[in-house]
Amino acid sequence: MVVFLPSATDGYYRAQRFDWSGVIGCASYRGHTYWGEWFRHYDPLVNDSITGPVEEFRPADGAQGYDTAKAGGLFVKIGVGVLRKTADVPYRFGASFPIVDGGRWKVQKGKRSITLQQRLISPTGVSYLYTKKILISRDGSTLTLRHFLKNLGARPLVTDVYDHDFFMLDGQPTGPGFVLHFPWHPVPDTSLSPGAEVRGNDIVYLQHVQPGETVGAYLTGYGNTSSDYDIRLEETSRGIGIEQTGDRPISRFYLWSIQSTVCPEAYIHLEIAPGHTSEWNIRYRFLTGVH
Repeated sequence: MVVFLPSATDGYYRAQRFDWSGVIGCASYRGHTYWGEWFRHYDPLVNDSITGPVEEFRPADGAQGYDTAKAGGLFVKIGVGVLRKTADVPYRFGASFPIVDGGRWKVQKGKRSITLQQRLISPTGVSYLYTKKILISRDGSTLTLRHFLKNLGARPLVTDVYDHDFFMLDGQPTGPGFVLHFPWHPVPDTSLSPGAEVRGNDIVYLQHVQPGETVGAYLTGYGNTSSDYDIRLEETSRGIGIEQTGDRPISRFYLWSIQSTVCPEAYIHLEIAPGHTSEWNIRYRFLTGVH
């Protein structure tokens, strides 16, 4: 596995949408690969030039304090830093914002782990200590993301956070053979056809997704327990897959897939009082021999 470290000067990713910690460039297990560059043109300052199970903190207004900030004022994107609002318009995740303060990053490396920590003290009242530990199991079959977010500010931290995933199974184009499994019956808010359809607790891809096409929808059907946070993507023609589980209930779910990647985006909700810390874990299990 290759992990790109956060850096404002030469980091692989230097845009303002996604958390800078834990950008996984590629991962392989038993001769198969699970992430990679799903886009055609790379630019470190473009919001989606990023790989792996990257995360975005997305409160109701898009970023901490965005709606209350005036044009030219400051707001915070957790995992990125203090940003400057460029215009009095609604937040757009694809927009670019000047980074005023990226906080202080620390990196600690172990034999099977990397711990990344960002400390941010901002003048907006939003301050935090964010720690992510990336841990590979001894046999290499499981990746665990351990998160710790401590509120160092004066106001509660209220946000959703999700893993975008950007799954790429051996770099195969999205199409027949791809199946998403859930422990609940997914109900899309818009039709997935002709690219895919719901069959019981599965979403089955029926035809290859063409360049420029998207198969996506908000999904409901999950309950309010963490056991429903169990997503498995399989590519049956090659017999591989990846299973993603979490220890928090799903608060929202969006499926986004294009020709090069499948992204089941499971959100969780965080409310952290001043001085308190929230912890959560997400595990990815690499699968082979899938039928």
